[in-house]
Amino acid sequence: MKEVKRVFIDTDFIKLDNLLKLGGVVQTGGQAKVMIQNGEVMLNGYTCEMRNKKIKNGDKVETPNHIIEVYYK
Repeated sequence: MKEVKRVFIDTDFIKLDNLLKLGGVVQTGGQAKVMIQNGEVMLNGYTCEMRNKKIKNGDKVETPNHIIEVYYK
């Protein structure tokens, strides 16, 4: 079962690689880059291979072991 995490942001968006770090999915930007390039990350049900994709309030990011829900503070 995937671990569900809620991440609260206080800006209009957060970049996908930074969200993976903030959500505790990876520890470094390099790990995030590899995970994204390998097609292991889905954004709102679609595979996302754009490391700098802007993630906004209400978006849902899924990895093999995690679901991250993004909310605006």
